[in-house]
Amino acid sequence: MTTSITPRSYESAPARKIAFLGLGVMGYPMAGHLAAAGHQVSVYNRTAAKAGAWCAEFGGRSGATPREAVQDADIVFCCVGNDDDLRSVVLGEHGALAGMAAGALFVDHTTASAQVARELAAVAAQQGVGFVDAPVSGGQSGAQNGQLTVMCGGESTHFEAMRPVAMAFARACTLIGASGSGQLAKMVNQVCIAGLVQGLSEAVAFGQQAGLDMPLVLDVIGKGAAQSWQMDNRGKTMAEGRFDFGFAVDWMRKDLGLVLQEAQRNGALLPVTALVDQFYAEVQRMGGGRWDTSSLIARLAQREQG
Repeated sequence: MTTSITPRSYESAPARKIAFLGLGVMGYPMAGHLAAAGHQVSVYNRTAAKAGAWCAEFGGRSGATPREAVQDADIVFCCVGNDDDLRSVVLGEHGALAGMAAGALFVDHTTASAQVARELAAVAAQQGVGFVDAPVSGGQSGAQNGQLTVMCGGESTHFEAMRPVAMAFARACTLIGASGSGQLAKMVNQVCIAGLVQGLSEAVAFGQQAGLDMPLVLDVIGKGAAQSWQMDNRGKTMAEGRFDFGFAVDWMRKDLGLVLQEAQRNGALLPVTALVDQFYAEVQRMGGGRWDTSSLIARLAQREQG
């Protein structure tokens, strides 16, 4: 079987009993790196077949519920879809907190709201469990290569306990501040990406309309002040109209929705972000909900053709 992770050198960390909840495109390889780094890993996934496939590839065991999966775990990692998904695996009779012992630590890699991070941190604290909100950046390739950037919110003692373990799938893991700060930092990240991708889309579309050799132009300007990760990794595929990979538009709209809701609470003005969110809605209406976020250029091409 072809492994779903790219093997790498792992930082030395004592082997721990780990549980991982949520084996999607991010969680599956993240949990794989934890197993490859020598930790004893148990997993839970809403679709049990996915958990079975993970165990067949990496060993370990699976639980029928989050509560079963986290039994005896020192650290529980989680990566699910949204606030409601997160509450469903953490709370309730069959949730993770029902099976975690005092002194254990819950680390949430879901991109969720700062509000739910603070809510769950408070509930966890009531039973002596630590909680760190730790959303990631780097996409599916970063998860597979073990090169994610992790932005954390929580108490420093909890962060110091999880960091050496999380470095199995990360290139950087940083404590930003109190509970919710990791989620807020991820929102900042998504605001930056939204603006960058829209600007790159307009630049590529403009160059194509002008008859330029865009792969050549991108090579040239990528050596100057316009250089960015998005240009290096998405510029040429945008010019080719290829979007069947990467971070989906549906996921980006979910993230930008969190950003815009938080902006309403804190009073931040985000006119460009709100506009790009509307552009992504157009891409969804074009049938591009699962296209990569770089597909913003597709709506420009459609308008030019119209």
